[in-house]
Amino acid sequence: MPMKKPKLLVVASTFPRWQGDADPPFVYELSKRLTNAFEVHVITPYYPGAEKEETIDQIRVRRFCYFIGKYQTLAGGGGIITTLKKNKLYWLVVPFFITGEFIALIRAIIRIKPDIIHAHWMLPQGFLAAISSFFHQIPIVVTLHGADVFALKNRLFSWMKSFTLSRAAKITVVSSAIWEVIRKMSCDMEKCTILPMGVDSDKFYCKKQRKTSKERKILYVGRLSEKKGVNYLLSGFNLLQDRKISFTATIVGHGELENELREKSAQLGLNDKVVFTGGISNSLLPEIYAGHDIFVGPSITAQSGDTEGFGLTFVEAGMSGCLLIGTNVGGITDIISHGETGLLIEQKDEYAIADAIEYVFDHPDQAQAIVEKSQRVCLERYNWRAIAKKYENLFINLAGPAG
Repeated sequence: MPMKKPKLLVVASTFPRWQGDADPPFVYELSKRLTNAFEVHVITPYYPGAEKEETIDQIRVRRFCYFIGKYQTLAGGGGIITTLKKNKLYWLVVPFFITGEFIALIRAIIRIKPDIIHAHWMLPQGFLAAISSFFHQIPIVVTLHGADVFALKNRLFSWMKSFTLSRAAKITVVSSAIWEVIRKMSCDMEKCTILPMGVDSDKFYCKKQRKTSKERKILYVGRLSEKKGVNYLLSGFNLLQDRKISFTATIVGHGELENELREKSAQLGLNDKVVFTGGISNSLLPEIYAGHDIFVGPSITAQSGDTEGFGLTFVEAGMSGCLLIGTNVGGITDIISHGETGLLIEQKDEYAIADAIEYVFDHPDQAQAIVEKSQRVCLERYNWRAIAKKYENLFINLAGPAG
């Protein structure tokens, strides 16, 4: 008789709502790769139009309701913090969301009897899992992605973070920048591991033919929010235009600043050079990366203190053969080593953005060498097969033998 797989309960506020969803799919991608070793269950918020229960690639998904039907949009379309910035009235929904998620978590623990709980983001998922630990002995792993660490810094949130870290059996952080922040929070670093999210090399790896023309295609992929710094990218494009440098650019993503950024692009006379696609299906991203030469991620540290937790789009772009240009904030420096796997520049500096792009145009041999090394590093360090195996081993060591 075959042994039963241990049961893994995943709690996350971001998970694909339907096929072709534009929101980041990394929780799904990791969960899918753990189904060989675990019986995987996911609880995640309901969103209008999504199925309340379904099985996707052997992942049993249950979406919890927390408010009146059409207003259950707090966690979709860019994440909770983005939604709260768009409309402060959504703060009224937050208590209902937290209550609904906690009830769903307790019900899942009783129904599933998991061997391990994996909470993505410290707030609110990690905090709620930590509270639930008073009622069970199931080990909890909390993965910190960035916004849950860098933002939300008042006294109450700081206490909630410390409480969560103290109750977790293991903590994984997606970058060394997050590691440094929680080290200063008096966290027990013995139970902390740097373990980023990954990228599917089968989808994203692309060996490009070297171009001979001077025109290059520039790409940005990500949310259109303050911390992403796209405002400075547009100003950098304007400088390139003033310098009579030929280029085209694509900006992929949605967010609370989308209309403002579109207006700025038009005001700068960039409409014939810069295309905004809005949010697009993740299945289309490999083709988009493959069709561009340079990826620019101009992230900044926002007024709230929030910044780039890791920068998974840099890995996707690097694996796809794009030359990486990024700012030296947050987790970006884990991915880009200046002059070796990309170019690092100062944040909030449109001149640095324009100069870096112009350097790439003027030094094709150096750029090609950087691209080739970047691809090798991304394949070695951030391939989902290797990343998922590390998570699998971590969970198996904690869960013990299956029941």
